[in-house]
Amino acid sequence: MPTVPTHALVATTLFACWWQRAWSWKLLAAGVVCAMLPDADVVGFSLGVRYGDLIGHRGLSHSIPFAACLATAAALLWSPLLREPTRSLQAPIRLEPDPANEATARWWFLFACTASHGVLDAATDGGLGVAFLSPFSNERYFWSWRPIRVSPIGLTRFLSGRGIEVITTELAWIWLPCAIVLAGAYTIHRRAR
Repeated sequence: MPTVPTHALVATTLFACWWQRAWSWKLLAAGVVCAMLPDADVVGFSLGVRYGDLIGHRGLSHSIPFAACLATAAALLWSPLLREPTRSLQAPIRLEPDPANEATARWWFLFACTASHGVLDAATDGGLGVAFLSPFSNERYFWSWRPIRVSPIGLTRFLSGRGIEVITTELAWIWLPCAIVLAGAYTIHRRAR
C-alpha cells in the first residue's frame, strides 16, 4: 500500500481538478478522509482477521462497491456541511449553482477519492492484490505495471531502509505527477478568476 499522506495527496489533487466555485475546504477534508479510510482494515490483523478474508486488508474496504457506498453515506450525512462554501474559495462573481448537479459532482468526487485508494494499492509490488469487486468476488487484482514499493505495515518497519525505498518510489510515481497536476490546476483556476 502507498503511505497515508500519499492517499491524501491524491484526494487533494482530485479536488484541485474537480473544484467548483461553491466547493469548500470541508469537502476537501471529506475527500481526504474517504481516500485514507480503506486502510482502517489493518485493525483486523490484531483481531485475527486474515489478509485474504473478505474484510481483510485490501478486501471489501478497497472495493468499488465500498467506494460507492462510502460516497453515498458521506454525501447524505455531510450534505449540509459540504454545501457550505468557504469565503476563500468563492469566485468574485457568485453564480447560483444547480443543487442536483452540485450534489452529483460532490458524490463523484467522494467516490473517486475512495476508489483511488484501491487503484494505487493495485500499483504496488507486494501484498495479495485488491478485491475490486468485493463483496461479489474476493478475487484479488494487481495492475500489470506495478512501480510503487509496498509500504510496510507498522511505524517501526516503516522507519527503516524499506521505508526510504517506499518514499522514493512514491515521490517519483505519485508526488511528482500530482505536483505537476496541482500546479496546472492552480494556474487554470487563477486565470479563471
